[in-house]
Amino acid sequence: MKAVVCRSPGELVLQHRPAPGAPPTGWALVAVSHVGICGTDYHIFEGKHPFLAYPRIMGHEVSGTVVEVGEDVDLAVGEAVIVNPYLACGKCIACRQGKPNCCVRIEVLGVHRDGAMCEQILVPAQNLYPANGLSLADAAAVEFLAIGAHAVRRSLADPGARTLVIGAGPIGLGTALFARIAGLDVTLLDMSAERLGFAENELGFATLDVSRGAAADLVREATGGDGFDVVFDATGNTRSVQSAFAHVAHGGALVLVSVVKDDIAFSDPEFHKREMMLIGSRNALGVDFDHVAASIRNGALPLAKLVTHRTTLGETPHDLARWAHEKSGLIKAVIQVG
Repeated sequence: MKAVVCRSPGELVLQHRPAPGAPPTGWALVAVSHVGICGTDYHIFEGKHPFLAYPRIMGHEVSGTVVEVGEDVDLAVGEAVIVNPYLACGKCIACRQGKPNCCVRIEVLGVHRDGAMCEQILVPAQNLYPANGLSLADAAAVEFLAIGAHAVRRSLADPGARTLVIGAGPIGLGTALFARIAGLDVTLLDMSAERLGFAENELGFATLDVSRGAAADLVREATGGDGFDVVFDATGNTRSVQSAFAHVAHGGALVLVSVVKDDIAFSDPEFHKREMMLIGSRNALGVDFDHVAASIRNGALPLAKLVTHRTTLGETPHDLARWAHEKSGLIKAVIQVG
């Protein structure tokens, strides 16, 4: 089969690889249809991912069609599926508590093991959800949007809560969209006037542009000095995360959607004075995938606006390398494989 392989940082090639073969018990062989390109993929290409062994086939935002099933699999050959790329052990403390998204020994397709920038992939059947009428192109967008849906659910925020989403990239926009679906009053903050313009003009969000003033001043002005009831940080930037504590109202919550490899420092007296909640949000659960799929079906998500760039498997080495540096106009890029 054809596969796009990141052989080393900055080296992306199209290769012929052996096909995966017949699926074992409990697994299915999937013909890949579409793959979304994630910020993680750009980081892998650029050599910025701290826990990755090269060479690697990237790709974890996936849709496809079932080609063959192993024993004890209740999926039909030919069925269109959404892939949940978080492979959990099923035995650890997190899995026993129904939280496979933060499994102790989790393996994410395209990160810890080879992913879906290829023609076929083996996946545990429990990680495949029937698309149930979604197009295969739309089905490939479910995973990245589920990250934001999960974060909003983790926030425990009540409808009407004044909400700040920091970072207007794909994950931040997905978080903002699901915060709005949950009835929250959403504002986006970023330093990119282009992305904020998209969020405001295309998606209808209020925005704060930190290229025009200090974030603390903008937040103070927007909230009458109170701060926001819930703040989501989706930047992957250490300074942004540390600054976000100051944007939270007394009694509010800070949800860390992105992850940074550095230690995070904050003022403990300020944290306690506000009786803040600090919430980590990792990956997503099946209920989040279901919520996203239902929201696409009912027209609540403007996918046509979010998917701005498209390519093919053969053109991916060239296009992904270019898009890693040419960000203008880029929200979400999708590879058509099948």
